[in-house]
Amino acid sequence: MKINHIAIYVSDLEASKSFYEQYFGAKSNTMYHNSRTGLKTYFLSFDGDVRIEIMSRDECEKANGNEFRLGFTHLAFSVGSRDEVDKLTAQLEADGYVVTGQPRVTGDGYYESVILDNDGNRIEITE
Repeated sequence: MKINHIAIYVSDLEASKSFYEQYFGAKSNTMYHNSRTGLKTYFLSFDGDVRIEIMSRDECEKANGNEFRLGFTHLAFSVGSRDEVDKLTAQLEADGYVVTGQPRVTGDGYYESVILDNDGNRIEITE
């Protein structure tokens, strides 16, 4: 058994699609739009058969930003090396994204940083 995909509601579908394409190499399908419900989605594919479905609809509310809320807490992307973690973190910060955790070695031995996407979701960047 394997996980097929993970879905995330986003406030700006096109901005989120661009974020994952530009910084994490996502490849997108054509947008699906259900005119009856207002749901719009993209499937974003990454190396290794990993997919994220980003979705939007008018009824969605923004996350409260609490780092310790129940439910999914972050997505983690492996970029291959400490140098790449540093470079991507610096690029995201220069582009205006909030860095909540500068690159560092964690207590369990990972080298990572943490940034917030345009909806305040935590994204870990690991080696």
